[in-house]
Amino acid sequence: MVLWDETGHSFRIRPGATWARRGLTPVLRRVSKRREVSSIVAITPDGRLYARHFRTSISSRCVIQALRFFRRKIGTPLLVVWDRLNAHRSPATTDFIASHAQDYAVAYLPAYAPELKPEEQCNALVKRAMANALPGSVDDLHRLARREFGRLKRHPEMIVRFFRHAGLSVTGIP
Repeated sequence: MVLWDETGHSFRIRPGATWARRGLTPVLRRVSKRREVSSIVAITPDGRLYARHFRTSISSRCVIQALRFFRRKIGTPLLVVWDRLNAHRSPATTDFIASHAQDYAVAYLPAYAPELKPEEQCNALVKRAMANALPGSVDDLHRLARREFGRLKRHPEMIVRFFRHAGLSVTGIP
């Protein structure tokens, strides 16, 4: 079973604390205002995290690529629990899942239920870690997103805590 979510990364200045020397106002310049890098994140109740990053908005093509990637990485048939994003319900995605029924089963979350999605906390943690970053290019932003998700991946106990915080049972997991 994997819980799945998407998030976007941009060059926008985020509200919150930034750091600079005392007496100097930090100046953060934007390269672009739009989303430049999108991430698809899948987490498991035992604390594993898988992420796939794209330099476009999430489309059904991206969803299908990520499904194939996660299936290859995990190695067993997947029960994918996700929201009702248009890319999840598109004809291309539903046809792909139907033609690979032995590999994928899908369950949808209620329409608006961020409190049921432990992967939202993963995304928030990564975005908080990236808050003071000032990438100079899309390549830098892409590298930064990969690095921060890689750091979180090394802390499976934190991902398990995200499941518990969401009120989801993690019984039977070592």
